Amino acid sequence: MRWTSLMSTALVLLSVSPSGLSPAAPMSEGFWTGLLVTVGEVTATTATLWVKGDRRGLVAAKYQADDHGPVHEVGIALDPRADLTGRVALARLEPRTRYVYELDHDGERVTGSFRTAPRPATGVAARVLWSGDLGGANHCRDVEDGYRIFEAMTERHADLFLFIGDTIYADQTCGRTPHARGSSFVAESIGEFHAKYRYNRADATLQRLFRTTPVEAIWDDHEVRNNFAGPMEPLMPVGRQAFLDYWPVSGAADEPSRLYRRLRWGRHLEVFVLDTRQYRSPNEVPDGPAKSMLGAAQRAWLLDGLARSDATWKVIVSSVPLGMFTGGAFSDSWSGANVLGFPRKGNGFVHERSAILDAIHRGGVKNLVVLSGDVHHAELIRHEPIPGFVLHEFVAGPLAARQGFRRFLDRSLNSQSLGSLGWANNFGELVADGDRLTVRIIDTAGTPRVSLRVGVAPTVLEAQAEVHAVHPESGETR
Repeated sequence: MRWTSLMSTALVLLSVSPSGLSPAAPMSEGFWTGLLVTVGEVTATTATLWVKGDRRGLVAAKYQADDHGPVHEVGIALDPRADLTGRVALARLEPRTRYVYELDHDGERVTGSFRTAPRPATGVAARVLWSGDLGGANHCRDVEDGYRIFEAMTERHADLFLFIGDTIYADQTCGRTPHARGSSFVAESIGEFHAKYRYNRADATLQRLFRTTPVEAIWDDHEVRNNFAGPMEPLMPVGRQAFLDYWPVSGAADEPSRLYRRLRWGRHLEVFVLDTRQYRSPNEVPDGPAKSMLGAAQRAWLLDGLARSDATWKVIVSSVPLGMFTGGAFSDSWSGANVLGFPRKGNGFVHERSAILDAIHRGGVKNLVVLSGDVHHAELIRHEPIPGFVLHEFVAGPLAARQGFRRFLDRSLNSQSLGSLGWANNFGELVADGDRLTVRIIDTAGTPRVSLRVGVAPTVLEAQAEVHAVHPESGETR
């Protein structure tokens, strides 16, 4: 039997086997053994394969296109300094192609697959999931079901999962609710930060998703400490190192710890992933020109990338919301609004937010969407900060953390809620094509609870033609 047939059979068995994967089967407690896998940094021709083992040695990897082509073999060295994790860059891949892989570590075998991105000129729809907030206090891995929401996410067969912050809760214990052991401590050392990641990633339902869907992750605050500001936080370097050890993220050559990045998925989608923590001014600093969430270099990178993008939909990933109160005496989000949506003088990062939105408006960027999380409920929002300039913000989460409720929106953005879901674990699904953006908020059972369709904004020529058709010189309407 061909190796591809064996791989296909293994993938089918992985998705249907009741052994250890069914929500009714108890999860093993204590320390995990075996191989963990994540695929990230996927482009049309490259991808990064990340693995974590439970002992030293070389992981043998085989991969090939699902229906044709040669079998490629590569070894992945596990680094003891990085909690026995390792990665390898896969190059010369074919665009828009499903690849299957098999990993072998001293007889421990794991199979999986991923699809490469279409070329930027290819006009196919992109299906993306997003959410955040995993493993908060009293919401760690359930002893029997684990993190059950990942089953529903796997069933969506998405091209990509954007994990938009709070991928662990390093600063919280699991509490008294029954849960799988292994995360009831506050992380302070690199080993403890690694253990937090290992605990979440070892969940069987999460691994099913990660073995079939590429993941792009970014941190928020709980990867280090609640509401931390990078330059002022003593634990940031160790928290950042653990994040880099556990996610397939490669910084720039001149800045290896850089986390902000962008990715392209065909003609219709370009994603700009922001790092809202590493360069942040302290929240308590009064708002003004000197206060920044992004830092000058990242802000310039974002504005330049948006101006140059020819994708139909430009998506900004921000781990904190654009227009919503997040609690506390000093705002941790972009907004400076209070609990009722009214401005609080000197609060938030409003000056930088306004500068960014003004530049985007002046540049004529259309079809702009912000994906965010952090507030532990889902909301679909229409902002119109400048008359005639409309952008949408879609909020999702939590995956498994304290559940929240709908809040008042920031009145300074002239915002309108188009649908919300509170008191429920959830994730978002975004389908982008050349005509519209379809957005759904989906619960743990896999049921879409809120949905929305947004049409593509007309070009200047189309808008002028429409005005001429409605208001001809004769004064008649056609």
